[in-house]
Amino acid sequence: MAAMISSWNPEKKHSDVERWICIYPAYLNSKKTLAQGRKLPKACCVENPTHQEIRDVLVAAGLRVGVENKLYPREPSKEILFRGRIRVQLKNDDGTAVKPELPTRDAVMKHIGEQIPKLKTRQNRPADQQPQAAQTSSKAKGKKGRR
Repeated sequence: MAAMISSWNPEKKHSDVERWICIYPAYLNSKKTLAQGRKLPKACCVENPTHQEIRDVLVAAGLRVGVENKLYPREPSKEILFRGRIRVQLKNDDGTAVKPELPTRDAVMKHIGEQIPKLKTRQNRPADQQPQAAQTSSKAKGKKGRR
């Protein structure tokens, strides 16, 4: 990925980085709307995925992956958390799929959406978020009784 990416032309091989598909974390974010850039149904998406999580899933699947320090154009926040564009090689030079079970962009994104919740970094996260929600709701109930 050290080489500069040039513009696309038909002579490029499938193994050239310019021909790889691009995946932004916003494509898989269940908190985004379709207008904000989500590409899959919410059932297939995860909450606030990062480019590191997407990269980990794709490397584990055996795909060639490159990470670029790019920001999704529709992303209003410029924070480092939302940065990152993942490039993935889908096809070999002869046009056959690198992984027959992941032949298309949609298949790759659905695979990512299924695998991110299974990552070790995600296993403890929902338990951490639930007590915070419970505390805020109990505070609201306590104030209501004091009227």
